[in-house]
Amino acid sequence: MAEVVVVGSLSMDLTASTATLPSAGETVIGSSFTMVPGGKGNNQAVTCARQGVATAMVGRVGSDAFGDAIRAQLVAEGVDVSHLTTDLNGATGIAHITVDSTGQNFIIIVPRSNHALAVQHVGEAAGLIDDATVLLVQLEVRLEVVRAALEAARRAGTTTMLNPAPALELDDELLSKVDICLPNEVEAAALTHMRVDHVEGAIEAARALLSRGCGAVVVTLGSSGAVYLDSERVLEVPALSVPVVDTVAAGDAFCGAFASALARGSDVETGLARATAAGALAVGVPGATPSLPRAEAVDQMLSRFGPVKVRRLSPPVA
Repeated sequence: MAEVVVVGSLSMDLTASTATLPSAGETVIGSSFTMVPGGKGNNQAVTCARQGVATAMVGRVGSDAFGDAIRAQLVAEGVDVSHLTTDLNGATGIAHITVDSTGQNFIIIVPRSNHALAVQHVGEAAGLIDDATVLLVQLEVRLEVVRAALEAARRAGTTTMLNPAPALELDDELLSKVDICLPNEVEAAALTHMRVDHVEGAIEAARALLSRGCGAVVVTLGSSGAVYLDSERVLEVPALSVPVVDTVAAGDAFCGAFASALARGSDVETGLARATAAGALAVGVPGATPSLPRAEAVDQMLSRFGPVKVRRLSPPVA
């Protein structure tokens, strides 16, 4: 039985590294190229599995070599792929990624088979969702699929977590089905039309999302850490100071580690500490799935840096 069910995207990540990101119309010389499985759903499912949590993936790949490689990787990681279906008429999704020497990136996603994942497939996975502790979804699949997954989890009493990436306009009815919303600063700004480039702005954006129906909100701020808000508390979580090689999939590592901790019964503060360590580990390794840490690495990171000092702020959210 899966403790975490991930409904989301799978892609092959084609990543070029270069000293500086090109401007419009500019050609630059790259220093390296990699091709590894990715997609936000895939990355978050692999993170959960590497945290030692029983994980199932609900998604869709094409009938091609990329789809075969992604499926094989998930099986090797111990992820339940009984509801990873194959689109016989389409190709596997692609992510075209460019990373500079500071770890910043541009990403273009071509969904392909991810947009062939349908509400019907969520219905077929209802038994998985019913038995799970946490459902984790993102926005790289069609919005009606996300909505159907959240509704199925709500009916079952499964905790719902939404990573609203890439940023889209979301209605209050959908947000009211989300127990924990996990945007980064760019996504929080897009959802709220507010400026979110510091802790105070993140707190205000999180308050706005709570007022629209989310049960709790975590806004990640990169090197500035994260904030967590629910109806009773405001928490500030510092980032761990580590060298940055590549920020690709760092947010997925954070989301997967947080979902895993909560699925195992940890409290929110423990979950935030583990998620922070997972994100810090991810930025130190190039590529998506190669950077996703295992539980032992998270334990070692927390031991090396000491407890992540989660700070309670006041006043509580009204």
